[in-house]
Amino acid sequence: MRLAIMGSGGVGGYYGGMLARAGEDVTFIAHGAHLDAMRANGLVVKTAHVGEFTIPVKATDDANEIGPVDLVLFCVKTYDTNTAAGLIRPLIGRETVVLPLQNGVESPERIGRVVGEEHVIGGTTYVSSKIESPGIINEIWDHKAYLGELDGELSPRTEQLLKTFERAELAVEIPPDIHVTMWGKLLCVSAYTAVCCVTRLPGAAIISCAETSALFWGAMEEGLAVARASGVAMPDNFLDQIRGIVAGINPMVRPSMYYDLQAGKPLELEDMIGVVVRLGEKHEVSTPLTFAMYAALKPYVDGAPDISQT
Repeated sequence: MRLAIMGSGGVGGYYGGMLARAGEDVTFIAHGAHLDAMRANGLVVKTAHVGEFTIPVKATDDANEIGPVDLVLFCVKTYDTNTAAGLIRPLIGRETVVLPLQNGVESPERIGRVVGEEHVIGGTTYVSSKIESPGIINEIWDHKAYLGELDGELSPRTEQLLKTFERAELAVEIPPDIHVTMWGKLLCVSAYTAVCCVTRLPGAAIISCAETSALFWGAMEEGLAVARASGVAMPDNFLDQIRGIVAGINPMVRPSMYYDLQAGKPLELEDMIGVVVRLGEKHEVSTPLTFAMYAALKPYVDGAPDISQT
């Protein structure tokens, strides 16, 4: 299979590296020092389940050099989605599939408006990985990715992708309803990210404090109400499922947005937290807890605010 990785950071670098290791024809789209390192030294991928490996890779900053591919793995930060969707047009042929592995739930629609909705399927991943240094990807937490047609139907192209990922020793599943799966991740990530970023605390400190734990679960309930009002068939036992996940999570883990916040980088605030507020307003669902945390973080959305002139 011929693939292009749009956004070759932690997620794109990990999946692209594993697929290239399995013999797929992969080209990475990157920029800056990361691109230079991959061109000079190949890509190093550190994983828990197959160990560390280094592979020579094809890498570019210009999709025009690649041409149409079978699959575009779309892994940019959500605030870059609209720009990146325009940049992948040269990769789109008649049968090209675009699989977003991003935070949030609106990327398939946004990408589809640019390249054609017939090319885009739904997807999400629970793998956590990062660029350790230019040219080096470190997988922090190994877990599943999910993909599926947006209309809920099984299709030859999603089954082919499933087999391709499995050959690369990547855990992937086609759920009955990809919208439920995407919203399930969003609700977990939205509430947890909001509370972690506002308090600057890891999970253990949040859950062990009764009031802060109530804030987390209250935000989760608000998001769940928004999902259902948006027409997503979230299961009745969803919160019980999440309680089981929270009980088993690393107590010191923090979300990626926390590290972006600490580093003064732009935040995926609108697609991870603001979306709950915005869709809540649209469907007349009250989200006061989520709104308060969204509002507290909004000054940082474009990076650390300059307060020297205030």
